[in-house]
This record gives sequence, structure tokens and C-alpha cells, in this order.
Amino acid sequence: MAIANILDNIISGLEWDVELIIQGEPASKANSRRLVRKRVGSQIRIISIKSEKALAYEKEFANQCLKLEPLIEDDVLMYCKIFYASRRPDLDESLIMDGLQGVIIKNDRQIKGKIIAHGVDREQPRAHIGLKIT
Repeated sequence: MAIANILDNIISGLEWDVELIIQGEPASKANSRRLVRKRVGSQIRIISIKSEKALAYEKEFANQCLKLEPLIEDDVLMYCKIFYASRRPDLDESLIMDGLQGVIIKNDRQIKGKIIAHGVDREQPRAHIGLKIT
């Protein structure tokens, strides 16, 4: 049995306080940074920023996700199954956590447990996300 199926069976009995599906494929935040020059006072520094793909995903995430009022301020357990267009991308939920911050939860440091799974859907890459207030 595939790992993702085992995880699906484990979490299927839980009732999630928030459930959402975000269309699109998140970039790996760690593997897709780029170096840019930035002027700081009279000096030019080289800094690392998110790739254009990562920034585009964050924008699309914000467009698809309705803001929760008030934001959740308690600790949460997060389940996330990310369906990529192929098996190639690394499993990386960090952009999804960033997208939840300030929209559903106050800060992504509130995520105290994670169940993360990799799926493949060539036609419709997406992320299934569940949050359980602990």
C-alpha cells in the first residue's frame, strides 16, 4: 500500500475544523530561491528571495483562499496532500504554510503537527489542506 494511502486511512476519521483545496502546484521553497542585488543605504547586498514560480503560487493561493475572520490563534494540526503534475518535485509544504498565515491562522508557528503526503495528478495539480484546532 502506498504511503499516501496509509496516511489517507489514518486521517480519514478526523473531523477537520478547516478544509480547503487550492489549485496549482507549489514550488519547493528551499530549492527555488534566486539571488538578487538590493541596495541597503549606500551598500549593495546580495539577498536570496523566492522564485517567480513561488511568488506566483503565493498570489494564486491568496486569490483562492477566503480570509477567515477572526483568524485562528490556537495551535493546529495540519494535514496536507499535495498533488503534483509529476513524481519529480520534492514534497514541500512551506509555501502552503506561508499562504495560511494571516488568512486562516495568525502565524504559521501555530502549526504544531503536520501530516504531509505526495500525490500525482498530471491534469489537476492541487493541495488538499485540513486544519484541526488542538
